[in-house]
Amino acid sequence: MNASPWRLPAPVRHILSRLPGRPGAWLFAAGLNAGLKPHLDADVREQLLRKRLRLAVLDAGVSFDVAWNGRAFAAVPARAEPDVVIGATLYDLGLLATRREDPDTLFFNRRLVMEGDTELGLLIKNSLDAIDR
Repeated sequence: MNASPWRLPAPVRHILSRLPGRPGAWLFAAGLNAGLKPHLDADVREQLLRKRLRLAVLDAGVSFDVAWNGRAFAAVPARAEPDVVIGATLYDLGLLATRREDPDTLFFNRRLVMEGDTELGLLIKNSLDAIDR
């Protein structure tokens, strides 16, 4: 396994993992609504309806749950099992967000994980890939 070149130190993970996830989930939903929502066509919106997505920041020990409610992504409680979990280190998520690294490369190097409904995960990935750089 090719590890991420940078990981949060254990003491930082210890602190972050104790913080409530809801504020982070609101920020994650807001980011998806600003960056992804305008680019979703009707059939993708239909496939996302009430699907739960969890973004796991593996080295921080935190995760953020959102779902598409028909109009927007919204934070949801983490109590229920998500349909798909996408996880990576903070560093690798930063690379993905700034498009300095391809998700396929990170996935095949085992630095990006996807669990659960992989078809849903690929739908999200392909929707993000379709956005003009």
